[in-house]
Amino acid sequence: MSQQPPPPSYGQHSQQQGYQQGYQQQQSYQQQQGYQQQQGYQQQQGYQQQGTPGADPQLLSWFSAVDTDQSGQLSADELQKALINGDWSPFNIETVRLMVNMFDYDNSGTINYNEFAGLWKYIEEWKRCFQAFDTDRSGTINQGEMENALHKFGFNVSTKFVNTLIQKFDRYATIKNTGKGDVSFDNFVQACVTMKTLTDSFKQFDNNNDGWIQINYEQFLDLVVRQRA
Repeated sequence: MSQQPPPPSYGQHSQQQGYQQGYQQQQSYQQQQGYQQQQGYQQQQGYQQQGTPGADPQLLSWFSAVDTDQSGQLSADELQKALINGDWSPFNIETVRLMVNMFDYDNSGTINYNEFAGLWKYIEEWKRCFQAFDTDRSGTINQGEMENALHKFGFNVSTKFVNTLIQKFDRYATIKNTGKGDVSFDNFVQACVTMKTLTDSFKQFDNNNDGWIQINYEQFLDLVVRQRA
């Protein structure tokens, strides 16, 4: 969602151009790498409802294993058990809730098998993206790698902003003296999705595509509330 009641600091001409072209570049980059929108995964991969012919047996088995109450639906807490980073740490619960919101097509507040199958495919594609940008094979994304990723996606942001983003999404940054200045896989996904969501909302107000907006107080509140929903 969007931000800043006063005009944002997109002032330089090169930044304006990057803003105007950003999502066309991001979509083009993802298509070139074989990434597709999460809404299409279920249809394109032919996933079917739990228990019906054509369901992936391995994926269905994993779904059933984390569906601890056997409800046929995964809560955010249950889904978190199915999502693990490369270092075997669990996904940040905020990232899990973000993905529930993205894939909960029936607005039940939970994820059924069909939705889980689409989400799983989405994560697998993001893993390939993450590995492509993790050039030092550390299992995390450092500031230089994050800056490269954002620029590839068409976000023409400054090094200073990238540093702020790293500090925000470094899982250990809030613990004194333990932040390393890098981002785990789950937080990389959350950071990129957040950037896209914020920019999409910004563009709704930037009617002339010049990289500047002006919104009133209530519009700002509305955007913030919807971003947190």
